[in-house]
Amino acid sequence: MARQTGKRFRRRALERALRFMAKTVLLRYRPLVVGVTGSVGKSSTKEAIALVLSSSMRVRKSEGNFNNEIGVPLTILGADSGGSSFLRWLLVGFRFLRLVLFPTKYPQALVLEMGVDRPGDMSYLLEFVPVKIGAVTRIAESHLAYFGSIANIAKEKGRMISSLPEDGFAILNADDPRAFRMAEKTKAVVLSYGFSAHASVRADNILFQESDGNLGSSFKLNYDGKTIPVRLPHVIARHHISDALAGAAVGIALGMNLVEIASALERLEPLPGRLRFLHGRNGMGILDDTYNSSPASVRAALETIQEVPSRRKVVILGDMLELGADSETEHRALAADVAASGAELVILAGKRMRLLGEELLSSGFSRGNVMLFPDPDSISNALDGVLREGDLVLVKGSRGMRMEKVTEVILRNPSEAKELLCCQSPDWRNRSFTPPAEWDN
Repeated sequence: MARQTGKRFRRRALERALRFMAKTVLLRYRPLVVGVTGSVGKSSTKEAIALVLSSSMRVRKSEGNFNNEIGVPLTILGADSGGSSFLRWLLVGFRFLRLVLFPTKYPQALVLEMGVDRPGDMSYLLEFVPVKIGAVTRIAESHLAYFGSIANIAKEKGRMISSLPEDGFAILNADDPRAFRMAEKTKAVVLSYGFSAHASVRADNILFQESDGNLGSSFKLNYDGKTIPVRLPHVIARHHISDALAGAAVGIALGMNLVEIASALERLEPLPGRLRFLHGRNGMGILDDTYNSSPASVRAALETIQEVPSRRKVVILGDMLELGADSETEHRALAADVAASGAELVILAGKRMRLLGEELLSSGFSRGNVMLFPDPDSISNALDGVLREGDLVLVKGSRGMRMEKVTEVILRNPSEAKELLCCQSPDWRNRSFTPPAEWDN
């Protein structure tokens, strides 16, 4: 007990120190701060915004999972985490002193992913991060176990939009009613984005196409009566196009023209584990979406595989975690979406996904087309002889389900896993799969 208390005390002390350092640096250099929040799509939206802005200014963006009370200050300082090393944290302190005492070419813009896992997280970040442009992606069931309702999640994330100054900009997803309603809570200028007719920055004429063995997309970008074609040669998901629109909206807010924005977005690539097209063995295509999972992101992935033509579609899903009391309902509710995706073979891993399997069988799927496994390792060992040449395979699951291990065994060249897949640090790769704690409930 005393050990845990000491650990909590040290973490709080570290958070206070980092908050002070970050606030001081922001006051010293006064960069434009763009905050990105939402339940899904934050990282991809952050990448799109940073890509657009970097064409005309010095930009720093959140890297990896630097989106919380420790990661956000570290991004502001431009420092790596000290981990468990006192010496490395001391070096973070020296970096802070150098930034304050010796003027440097600091980024003109910071694009910060603002993660919210529990009530109070956003309020904490806003105490020291002066967001000028706030972007909201989609509000969904992520971390529902800690908030109790989606309305509470929206309220917490909406604090960023409420805090914006009058000369700021609120970049809101017009296709998500909860995000779009945040326009009522801000003094800032509102720019909405999406596929809806009422979106300020809108995409239409969306096409998915294959080029040189890779899958990509294109669309028409519409704003204020102007239209311009945009090519995204590495993007195949409709929701990633939405993320690109958020990046375009931020560029428009800062006075960039549509040609500049379209040119910048051509370089957009999904991050590892975020619905990325990869080449699998025996001519298979892989939609690797293994970074995390929620009901909204699973449905988005299933919509994507539905739109991509292929010989046979295979869906491999691991449990969605942290859904609290709604877990059983949410897993069972995916049955209609799986059926609509055109999947001919469904492979499921985990205690909760077994419920989806039951629902699929009761709704008409044949037993031979639904395979149930206790964990990702069991799937990895059973895929030989199951997958066929030319299959299009979607792999997805919550972080704790380690579904990237499944993707690795079907890659055309597994030796490329460290470059292509998420969560490839030596520590994580060497760690065995551990059943999630919530399985005991």
